[in-house]
Amino acid sequence: MTRASRAAVNELRFVAVGQDDPLAEPLLAELTVEYASRYGVAQGDVSKWLRGYPAAEFEAPGGGLLIGLLGEEPVTGGAFCRFDADTAELKRIWTNSRQRRQGHAKALLIELETEIAERGYRRIYLTTGDRQPEAEALYLSAGYTRLTEPLPAEGDVFPIAFVKALP
Repeated sequence: MTRASRAAVNELRFVAVGQDDPLAEPLLAELTVEYASRYGVAQGDVSKWLRGYPAAEFEAPGGGLLIGLLGEEPVTGGAFCRFDADTAELKRIWTNSRQRRQGHAKALLIELETEIAERGYRRIYLTTGDRQPEAEALYLSAGYTRLTEPLPAEGDVFPIAFVKALP
């Protein structure tokens, strides 16, 4: 279930995978450690929460999960799912801690936005936690608008929300 990227950035190429694909494992493992340490939650609880998300939500046609590879090493990744008929919601945006500040997250957002637009969505929504200033800066620099409060939704809603209209 992989596909070649539209354009490799600094040798970065993207592949579509399922949540249980081994290429997604570094994303889930590092997010577990990072979220647990930033928010003071047990790693086991975070891992259960991340891995317990319905994998079908990240599958076509409504969703997707992309991993950015340098060679064969996963260095960035993220997912999207349907929020409503016109809106995709970003989830699990990650860059390997040893590979940050090299433009990989921006390249990931561009790839996700392109895929989301091709699926017919007209906007992108996301929420993030209040202890992730790097994420806030990334979304603002990529043209996302911070909302005063998250949109009403079922399931997990985090305090900081962003939206971006697609062309």
